[in-house]
Amino acid sequence: MISSIMKNGLSLGRFGTREFGSLHQDIKKATESVMSTTGEVSSIAFAGHLLDLIESQNNEDLDIFLTYLMEEYDINTDSLLKNVEAYSKDRNNKNLGLIGSFSEPGWVELFRRLNATPGGTHRLIKLRERIKLLLRDSSPHLKALDDGLLKLFRYWFNSSFLVLEKIDWSTPANVLEKIIEYEAVHEINSWNDLRARLAPSDRQCFAFFHPLIPEDPLIFVEVALTNEIPTSIEKVIKINREEVEYNKINTAVFYSISNCQDGLAGISFGNFLIKKVAHRLKQEIPGLNKFVTLSPVPGLMRWMEKNAPLTFENCLNKIDDEENLLKKTFVYLTESNREDNLPNDPVARFHLGNGAILHKINLNADSSQKGLTQSNGVMVNYLYDLDVVEKNHELFFKNKEVILSSEIKSLKKKYS
Repeated sequence: MISSIMKNGLSLGRFGTREFGSLHQDIKKATESVMSTTGEVSSIAFAGHLLDLIESQNNEDLDIFLTYLMEEYDINTDSLLKNVEAYSKDRNNKNLGLIGSFSEPGWVELFRRLNATPGGTHRLIKLRERIKLLLRDSSPHLKALDDGLLKLFRYWFNSSFLVLEKIDWSTPANVLEKIIEYEAVHEINSWNDLRARLAPSDRQCFAFFHPLIPEDPLIFVEVALTNEIPTSIEKVIKINREEVEYNKINTAVFYSISNCQDGLAGISFGNFLIKKVAHRLKQEIPGLNKFVTLSPVPGLMRWMEKNAPLTFENCLNKIDDEENLLKKTFVYLTESNREDNLPNDPVARFHLGNGAILHKINLNADSSQKGLTQSNGVMVNYLYDLDVVEKNHELFFKNKEVILSSEIKSLKKKYS
């Protein structure tokens, strides 16, 4: 019934204003209606209407409204202190519950009520996208609001709620269109390009969905099933090629991982996705025994411009000294310039933090304009050894230790 009400635009004439009250066009009064109502259906009706008003705001008005929320629905410190004092004198469940109720801002409860509307979860994700843009451009005072919304998302999008789905050429077109739109690593230029990544038996794609957003993926990974560890992306995404025979497949290559929802930034889905897909493929393909990535190195050229200006006068041009490029890439990946001592490169931080091994550095691996601009064509294989991946993960975060393959260790001896 609730979905039907929302779908039909909440026609109050159908139910009467006595049941629902007024749907205020003033956004502040609409907010008060959401926060003060107690009926479940009316609460959802008011919340859906408020979301409509919020989405209609331009950026300036949205900033004003969000600032109002933070001020008007902030923590009531007087009530909080009063209940803390009451609890200190009588440590019962009632007093403890009151502390919990008064220790979070009222706008957190508002977001919970907005989330309860049909489509509310997805609409809140889009709202956070706008909040992040405001934070970046002119409104640092909204940081607490952004953090609070992220905390809620971490509850609502924990791994137990996620659904792993295989994406193939028979997947509905509206989802395939989103795969094209969201692809963030290697651009999909046409439907033929997409078909080459989804239709062949040795190319697969998996995505996480949330039950409340069933037609919009949260993250997806593209996988090439091969009989060798590739050293060039062109061979992996080539449209016209021979498929690898099923009985010769021994390697799963994760060559593209794309987060789809900017409003969920700060929530890591990728580490769980890779491990779950790896275990699923291992069960399905008997000969599969190697799991690797073919990953970009997005920060390499920027790092070289800052840290090796005398060696590389213009890092956006092709570097002919491949030995020097290899050495600098090795240093970039294994020695940190960061205060937290984590790897310089964001992709390296992700895979190494996920328990992978730095397996191989590949020169001339990506000749696309994007690949040349960000890394002069360098790509990296990270190896996921499922038997030690959890141990590597613990070592990495305990000691900031980058686990190296024998090939990378030989580079370390050479360049030390």
